[in-house]
Amino acid sequence: YRSIWQALWWHHFFLLWSTINGQTRYSIPEELKQGSVVGNLAKDLGLGLSEISDRKLRVASEAGEQYFSVDAGKGELVVNDRIDREALCGQSASCVLTLQVVVDKPLQLHRVEVEIQDINDNSPKFPSQEITLQIAESTAAGARFPLEIALDLDVGVNSIKDVSGGRKVPELVLSKSLDREKKPIHQLQLTAIDGGNPVKSGTSLITINVLDNNDNFPVFEKNVYKVSISESTIQGAFILKLTAKDIDEGPNGEVEYSFGTHTPDTILSVFDIDSSTGEIRLIGKLDFETNANYEIDICARDKGTPRMEGHCTLHIEVLDVNDNAPSIFLTSQPNSVPEDAPTGTVVALISARDLDSGDNGKVTLQLPRGSPFNLKPSFSDNYALVTGGALDRERFSEHNVEITATDSGSPPLSTKKTINVSITDVNDNPPIFTQPSYNVYLKENGVPGSILYSVSASDLDFGENAKISYSILDSKVQDVSVSSYVYINSDNGSIYSMHSFDYEKLKVFQIQVQAKDQGSPSLSSNATVHRMPRSAKAGHLVTKVTAVDADSGHNAWISYKLAEATDASLFTVNLYTGEVRTKRAVSEQDDSSQRLLIEIQDDGEPVQSATVTVSILLEDGLHEPILDLRQKVAEPSKKTGRITLYLILSLASVSVLSLVTFLILAVKCMRNSRSSGSCCMRRSDCDDYKNPNRNLQIQLNTDGPIKYVEVLGGDMMSQSQSFRSCMSPMSEYSDFTLIKPSSTNDFKEVISVLDASLPDSTWTFESQQVSSE
Repeated sequence: YRSIWQALWWHHFFLLWSTINGQTRYSIPEELKQGSVVGNLAKDLGLGLSEISDRKLRVASEAGEQYFSVDAGKGELVVNDRIDREALCGQSASCVLTLQVVVDKPLQLHRVEVEIQDINDNSPKFPSQEITLQIAESTAAGARFPLEIALDLDVGVNSIKDVSGGRKVPELVLSKSLDREKKPIHQLQLTAIDGGNPVKSGTSLITINVLDNNDNFPVFEKNVYKVSISESTIQGAFILKLTAKDIDEGPNGEVEYSFGTHTPDTILSVFDIDSSTGEIRLIGKLDFETNANYEIDICARDKGTPRMEGHCTLHIEVLDVNDNAPSIFLTSQPNSVPEDAPTGTVVALISARDLDSGDNGKVTLQLPRGSPFNLKPSFSDNYALVTGGALDRERFSEHNVEITATDSGSPPLSTKKTINVSITDVNDNPPIFTQPSYNVYLKENGVPGSILYSVSASDLDFGENAKISYSILDSKVQDVSVSSYVYINSDNGSIYSMHSFDYEKLKVFQIQVQAKDQGSPSLSSNATVHRMPRSAKAGHLVTKVTAVDADSGHNAWISYKLAEATDASLFTVNLYTGEVRTKRAVSEQDDSSQRLLIEIQDDGEPVQSATVTVSILLEDGLHEPILDLRQKVAEPSKKTGRITLYLILSLASVSVLSLVTFLILAVKCMRNSRSSGSCCMRRSDCDDYKNPNRNLQIQLNTDGPIKYVEVLGGDMMSQSQSFRSCMSPMSEYSDFTLIKPSSTNDFKEVISVLDASLPDSTWTFESQQVSSE
């Protein structure tokens, strides 16, 4: 129905159009309060107040909204609703609301225009509260950047003022170059001002992001990094993290790490670097002895264009651990050492090395306790292996010297090396016969050329020094050279007869066999045999050895000492007199054969010495026949009767012979006392024993119940004398057989060839002296 009514109203309005009276115009500002008077409409239309209601005055707006109404009591046109010019007219410069005022009786239409005037009720406003601009830091100064335009709904003077030049589009002008690294973001406030009164304004925040250029290279925190790591560090271990910073942004500031371009394989095979994090890890094996230090060039590159790079140096120190045992080197091969080498003789040159450092590399060398060698340090872990004492090839022909090298690490490591040192022989051992004396019993009328006996000697030396040749020393038997009776095989020591022996012509004779080695100087052996009773007490004088040195002063002072003995507890030798005495009583348990080696030294420099071997036979009875000293078996019982007969005959013969001898000796003593003052009682002519060396004196002296021998010689070097003496414990007389030594420079071995039927004879010697011719 409403639409029908409106249609009828407009039809009626056009019918009455011809009755429209003029036009009325009002001008009001916008935003008047409700009820505000626009104008006196009744008066302006020429209507009385009563006509307003009588003629039904009414107002209609073309806009459709009833912004105005008529006060019937006053006839005024008043504001009925809020009027917003910007809403009604927008940015139009003129804003007019047209009203139709209709009255009836007669129907009349009046046109009323109400001009809505703008007031400054709107501030300028930007489309965005924030404006963001992206400007590269490389942009040149003077560049312009258009900005957004601010909008003001007001018009006229209330709207935004024009900028210079009549332009309303603002522009941002770059006055100087930007540096993102100094200030990456700039913020500005843009203000738009209108021309109203009071002035209104609007703002917008301008954010300027400075775009980065790759104009900075990565920088490490340090130019040089130092780190220490043990050589025993396991593979995969973390070592160090390096950090480089690039103040650029984006790809320009993203850093990748790597080793320098010219990094050698010796580093690349041991270390690895993470390209993203800069962590360095161990991927190989460290060896302090191969590389104790590493200098590594580290590179950091960004991802910009062009790529910028920075460098630093990483110094890695490898710490030593004691993982190397010492090594022993022979600077010179060991030399053969003669057994008489003096102490301190250099055998070999040795050096020790340890690849470790510090205490781990300090090496000490040691030899086993009791070694005959010493280590003499020279310089810088170099040593000389020298002799530390006497060497004896006969005991040890070679020495395996074990050298131990130990470092000072914790725990210490050690190495052992064995050096073989050969000891060369020196002719320091004379040949030694198997027996100190030999007793040979022959039957008369033997076949010439038959073997009489074989002697044997051995030499502890080696090679030529141990090769032995046998010979019979020249002596006289019944004024005939002994070589006319026997000869000896020089190679094996077999003694052969030269002719048949006749007991009636020759009952006993002695020969001296010498065993001589081929050393330089050559050495030979000697032996002296004595008999003493088993009933001897402590302090019993067995014999006395006297030596004379042809030198004078200190060089001629003689001392004696017991070098070797079968039983060292039984005998003693006086240091100054050479007397051999028993240290204790002889017992039944003592060996019947005792051997003493007496060393005689002078006091010269160098010391000269000689040795003499004394063989002592312990006997229970007085007249036991002298047998082989190493055979104590008595003769068979079938010879007992024969021996008894011989003893009776011998006693009678000795009695007669003693008387004759005494008379002859008394005459000779009286004759010789005028010149030599010496006399002797002998079984045969003294000339039979008179053939000594010129510088050798032999004296037989009486001292107590037994006799002893004085050996008087010249120079003591390599001298030995040989005697055989049988002492009787039952009387003042002793059986004595004296064999002259052939040389004062050689050791002698005595062979006494005795007839078993010949009884012992009793002799008395008083100050007998055999002088040299």
